[in-house]
Parts: sequence; structure tokens; C-alpha cells
Amino acid sequence: MKKILRTLLVIILSITCLAIIVFWRSDLSEDYLVKKYSNSSSQFIEIAGERLHIRDTGNPLGPVIVFIHGFGASLHTWEDWSVALEKDYRVIRFDLPGSGLSGPSRSLDYSDDHSNQIILGLLDALKVPKISIIGNSIGGRIAWYFTAKHPERVEKLVLISPDGFKSPGMNYNKAPEIPSYLSMIKYIFPRFLFRKNLEIAYYDKSILSNELFERYYELALYPGNRQAMIDRMRQTVLKDPVPLLKKIDCPVLLVWGTGDAMIPIRNAEDYLGLIPQAKLQAMQNMGHLPQEEDSERSLSYVINFLKR
Repeated sequence: MKKILRTLLVIILSITCLAIIVFWRSDLSEDYLVKKYSNSSSQFIEIAGERLHIRDTGNPLGPVIVFIHGFGASLHTWEDWSVALEKDYRVIRFDLPGSGLSGPSRSLDYSDDHSNQIILGLLDALKVPKISIIGNSIGGRIAWYFTAKHPERVEKLVLISPDGFKSPGMNYNKAPEIPSYLSMIKYIFPRFLFRKNLEIAYYDKSILSNELFERYYELALYPGNRQAMIDRMRQTVLKDPVPLLKKIDCPVLLVWGTGDAMIPIRNAEDYLGLIPQAKLQAMQNMGHLPQEEDSERSLSYVINFLKR
């Protein structure tokens, strides 16, 4: 029996070592990523103690829109929308700490309160008194949290499949339990597993082209971003959204894909029941990222809302 157990242990250790050798993935260089994924509109500025990659484009005299992306994404997720809006609006987007080209948080703080400080600091640095704010997924949670805390700075709010209510494994005022094996993504980062996880965000899987996947994968390999993903998950302590959402009295548009497999559209009822001026735009045959999956159709609803 002992001989069998020793043999099994050797086999398991051998398989583990082989997996590490095959799927080991070091970070890409910062210079390579900045050169590839920044452009002439990119700025790197100091805000609230963090180094942020931002783009401030469009009509400098127009109404101001601020975009906030979701977990594992970057400001690039808003590219099509930004280009379409720039004639009439001033468009500000940035990579959250631990995402895109901003790199990990210097303070190692990924809380929503710190995200609020960053948004406030960014608006003050750019001399922007009031905005319409648009957020997707955890970016939606950050957007509604900011609106509830600073209503004087927000004219309109657009929430795209927002996060914020408790779900299995996520309770209020309690840090989630993150499996220790997730720490291995700092070293082992198989492309095929990352792609499988990313595909869940799309109703039409063909939207995830090789180029789009490559961008997500490579930016995750920015030095420190994989550890930042783990830290952000560990620091996601949800607050009871009910008293906060009840404070929001500006116009709110919910954009939700009926085929969202990450945050189901039935969650929209929670927001509609708490925010007096909230309206829902359900999008048929659409997943978690309408701005990428069908940018023209999804943006048409947002433009109508902003101009109303």
C-alpha cells in the first residue's frame, strides 16, 4: 500500500512540475506593452497617489463623459463608443489601478472608497465640475457608488450590467474567500483557460477575435497586474447597496444583455426598485460587454438617454 501511495505521489508531483514548465508565463515588459497599447492620446498622470493611464479626448467644450471599465478590462473596452462620442462630448477614460497600463496600485488599495478618491482627484486635476458617468460590471458598481457619495458631481448615470448586490460567495461587509490556488496565476497563466473564462462575457463567442483576446491576455501580463487581480478580488467587500442606491436621484439608464451569463438581467429589478429615475434597456442576444459585442446598437440607446 505504501509503495502505491509513493508511486501516486511521484506521479502527482511529476504532473505538477510538467504543468508549471508548460504553462509558466512571466510578465511582459512595460516598454513593450506601453508602445503597443498606448497612443498619442495617452497620458500617464499622478492621481491620489497612483500612476494612471488616461485618455482625455473629444470636444473640450462639450458635456463630459467618464467611463469606468470592468474587472480584467481596460480603457480600450470603450474604444468604439469613444470615437463615436468625441464630436459632441469630452470623453475621459482611464485604466483602474491593477488594470491596463496603469499597473498595480502603489498603495495596494483596490477598495471602492479608494476608487472614489481616484475619480474625484481626476476630475479636480482636469478641472471638470460635473459629469455623466458610465460603468460596466465592477465599473458599474464603482460608478453608482460614486454617484451616491457625490451626487453634486453627476448629471446622469449609465450602468451596464453593474455589480454590487450579494451573490453566492459574496456577502455584505465581508471579504470573500479566495481559493489559495488562484495565487498560481502569477506564475501559471494558460492561454486556453484564460480564453475560456473570457468567452463567458460574450453571447456571440465569435466577437472574441484573436486580436481582442490578445489585448486582454497581454495587458493581464503587465508587471504586477496578475497579483493586482487577486488583491482586488480579496479586497472586494460589498456594502449594502440599498441605502446608497436610494440616494441616487439623477436620471439612470440600465443597459443589460438578456444573454448575460456573468450578471443576469434579472438583477436589474433590484436597481429599478430602488432608484426612482432608473430605466432599463434590455438588449436581446447580448452578453456582458455590449460596448464590444455590438457597439453601434448599444451606444444608440446611451446617446438617446444622454441627449434626453
